[in-house]
Amino acid sequence: MNTDEREIISLYRQLLQAWNDRDAGAMAELFTEDGESIGFDGSSSVGRQDIFAHLQPIFEHHPTAPYVSKIRSVRVHDGRVAILRSIAGMIPPGQSDLNPNVNTHHTIVAIKKEGVWRIELYQNTPAQFHGRPELVDEMTNELREAWHQEQERETP
Repeated sequence: MNTDEREIISLYRQLLQAWNDRDAGAMAELFTEDGESIGFDGSSSVGRQDIFAHLQPIFEHHPTAPYVSKIRSVRVHDGRVAILRSIAGMIPPGQSDLNPNVNTHHTIVAIKKEGVWRIELYQNTPAQFHGRPELVDEMTNELREAWHQEQERETP
């Protein structure tokens, strides 16, 4: 894995950590000035200020669930544009297992400007696999395994 790929992965992890910390400001700062976020429900926010304004009330008024994720791929093009794809799930507050109804595909398009990677586009697409419950189960099990591996790494 090269430096750009590691930086893109770090950028994505920072995005999820900001979500898990319920920090709208930290999330918005990861985007380019006119970056775009497309949420799980299809809502779109354009620009850091709009992203912040969209997220802040969500974090203030809703007990958001933390993300668990597994990166599928990172591709860097010309050292200036990158695409990260991952799968993600959520563990509802007060629960200890993933809610398969909110499994999702994450896609990030990042741009490197003045040596810094920022998110140009973040898309959060529901992974409902209509009529194919075996795919929901497969994804949920894969995310459970990734989550358990992460927990083992964090346990001293």
